[in-house]
Amino acid sequence: MTSMNRRLKQFVFAFGTILATSLAIRTFAQSAEEQAVLAPIHAMFDGMAKRDAVAIKTPTLPGGMMVLMRDGKPARMTFEAFAERVGKPGTTQIEERIHDPLIRVDNDLAVVWAPFEFVVDGKVDHCGTDLFNLVRVDERWMIASVADTGTKTCSVK
Repeated sequence: MTSMNRRLKQFVFAFGTILATSLAIRTFAQSAEEQAVLAPIHAMFDGMAKRDAVAIKTPTLPGGMMVLMRDGKPARMTFEAFAERVGKPGTTQIEERIHDPLIRVDNDLAVVWAPFEFVVDGKVDHCGTDLFNLVRVDERWMIASVADTGTKTCSVK
C-alpha cells in the first residue's frame, strides 16, 4: 500500500504541476490580449487628464458615439464633441480610473465592462460603470463606442 500511495501522490503532484503550468500559460496569453484591449482606453484617459483633444480622439473610431447616463437620461455625443469639451485647457485636474475590468474578446471585437471613478482635483466627483465596445482595425484596437452610468453617490475607496 505504501508504494501505491507514493505513486498516487506522485501522479497527483505531476498532474497538478501540468495543470498549473497550462493555466499559467493561458492566463499569460489572456493578459497580453487584455492589455492590448485596455491600451486605447488608458490612452483616452491619459488624453483626458492632459486635456488634449487630439490624444482623446486618437484611440477612437471616427464617428463613434458616447452615451452617458445621468439621472436616468441618456446624453449622447460623438467622440469628437467629447474631445472638444474635455480637451479644453482648464485649471482643474481630472482623472478617470477603472478597476476590475471584465474583458471579452471574439476575433476583432471586444467589450470592456468596468466600475469607474471620475476624480476632480483629487476627489471623486462621480462614479459608475463604463462599457467600451472596441474593434480591431489594421491590428490595432480602437474604441467604437462608450456608454456609462454616473452617480454622485459614490462609496469612498
